[in-house]
Amino acid sequence: MTERTGTGRFPETLRRALIAFALAQFICSFAGSNMNVMISDISRDLDTTVQGVQLAITLFLLVMAALMIPGGKLTDLFGRKWCLILGLLLFGSGAMLSAFAPGLGVLILGYSVLEGVGTALLIPPVYILTTLLFSDIGSRARAFGAISAMGGIGAVAGPLIGGFIAYAVSWRAAFILQAAIVLAIVLLSRRAVTDPLPADRSVPFDVLGAVLSATGLILIVMGILAAADEPLATLGLVTAGALVLVWFFASVRAKERAGREPLLSTALFRNRASNLGLITQNMQWLMVMGCSFVVSTYLQVVRGYNAIETGGVFTATTVGVLISSLFAGRLAKRRPQRTLIIAGFLVTVAGIVLLLALGGTSARIWAMVPGLFVIGLGLGGMLTPSVNVVQGSFPEHLQGEISGLSRSVSNLGSSLGAALTGTILVAGVDGSAPGRAYLLAMTAVAGAGLIGVTAAWFLPVDRHPGGSRSS
Repeated sequence: MTERTGTGRFPETLRRALIAFALAQFICSFAGSNMNVMISDISRDLDTTVQGVQLAITLFLLVMAALMIPGGKLTDLFGRKWCLILGLLLFGSGAMLSAFAPGLGVLILGYSVLEGVGTALLIPPVYILTTLLFSDIGSRARAFGAISAMGGIGAVAGPLIGGFIAYAVSWRAAFILQAAIVLAIVLLSRRAVTDPLPADRSVPFDVLGAVLSATGLILIVMGILAAADEPLATLGLVTAGALVLVWFFASVRAKERAGREPLLSTALFRNRASNLGLITQNMQWLMVMGCSFVVSTYLQVVRGYNAIETGGVFTATTVGVLISSLFAGRLAKRRPQRTLIIAGFLVTVAGIVLLLALGGTSARIWAMVPGLFVIGLGLGGMLTPSVNVVQGSFPEHLQGEISGLSRSVSNLGSSLGAALTGTILVAGVDGSAPGRAYLLAMTAVAGAGLIGVTAAWFLPVDRHPGGSRSS
């Protein structure tokens, strides 16, 4: 059980570790969303095209999603704290390289590759160590609530912060800010973070599994991105990606039968609650990135608002995420995780309906605020219980694998959100009916919410973090 002080607060060391974890999740989410409002400035400064900068953003999301599973496995081999620090150093190095990039190629190397690989290394340890260090229901829920809140804030506040920095200083300053925050996390982690489990370097790393899993995910997302221009290419890429993933799972089973260590244990897919929880995580982050991408694109391209105005509107979502996340720990003690996840999806879908009803009929930018605020409330309320369901479904020795799988599924959701909504918008925003494209894109996001509700409905009613039963 997690020890508390006499005031009910976490001990100072745990508080510092939690701050480090929350800041790490914040900066990774921020890096994934703040570029959306700086595309024009970057393309002009680096003498490239908007499509080139969009490619860098897409590659960043893909590298994160594709390498998160191998990253989770490496935590068992080299230790969770070691991977956390290494991931932070790679991320910070990529940020500094991007800040001084003379061209698109260096930006892709720094942002898409180094920051993407760094994220894949540092995020699994954040969730593994949180699960191990905060062992009781209430404490773990509070910790995950803080981390999820900072992740949600980073994702939805990225456009505002990035737009302000780009407007007031330069887009390069946004990368310097990332490096500075990462340096602070490294210094804090070295002192405050401890690893309860020893590393086991005797276990061989499944290189073939890592290559197959990454290749399959990349092909599927790239296929969706190609849908607007090359429908046949989409079918081919998605089919190829699915076949590669089938090959991956076949190789996993073959290794287990031969008594060798695979990249992922098939035991991770035998838990009904975890499988359903992974679906909810994927849909949640699809909605986070989908809403952010669609609304920011619509406001800038269709309505003609600048980065500051666009980012300012997203403050409503940030406030909503923060408010609901702050109550995550308290709600986790009183309500089953299933109930919280279902309610979160329903509130988020209701927010999308409100956004379309008010924002679509008014020329005033602030008409979108109520809907975005409700969306934030819904997202913040369900991010934590989904993490609790998945992480709490497995014992300590599987935390590395399930954390990598969980974060991979979540980041894949972000990639799919950007790819799916971008595909819908690309034909309509510049065409004769941009409003219709916006409506269709947001309807697709709402559809993801209904899929999430369906998955959450079949979760065990009595499921609580760590496998506890509700009272």
